[in-house]
Amino acid sequence: MKRIASLAAPLALIVLGLSGCGLKPLYTGGGSGAVATTLTRIQVAPIEGKAGWLMTNALNDRLSAGGATPLYRLEVRLDDKITGLGVRRDDSVAREQRTLRARYQLIDLTKGTVLLDATAGSDAGIDVVGSEYATIAAENTALERLSDIVADQIVSRVALYAQRTQVSKAP
Repeated sequence: MKRIASLAAPLALIVLGLSGCGLKPLYTGGGSGAVATTLTRIQVAPIEGKAGWLMTNALNDRLSAGGATPLYRLEVRLDDKITGLGVRRDDSVAREQRTLRARYQLIDLTKGTVLLDATAGSDAGIDVVGSEYATIAAENTALERLSDIVADQIVSRVALYAQRTQVSKAP
């Protein structure tokens, strides 16, 4: 009992210290807050290729776009590469790395200006096995996962931008 009491005091001080650190929730106001409503006003421009189709779907899922008149357009250009890493004795590839990089721009539709210009990306390792079908399936699965990861990065950065611009507009 004495041990629990001795641990509770420092824990209480840490919790009290964190309350004054200046951290604010990103989605203050929930679904009707400034950040959430800004995200719903973003239109995702079409993106080329299979990776583009996956990325467009992932972004639309996260932005919940389509309900309101768009105020912004998100343009994304993808770079999808598969690189062989490990080599077996017979000079065949044993391991691959799939890299998905995105350069994206948030454009204000009323003014035509670029509000945000940034990059996001992620990598995934793939084991190359004896079955070509299994290897292709692993490459496709990696692309699906990478699309989700990169879409999360893009939406998070756009949400931070929306929060910062809302804060700067406040009186």
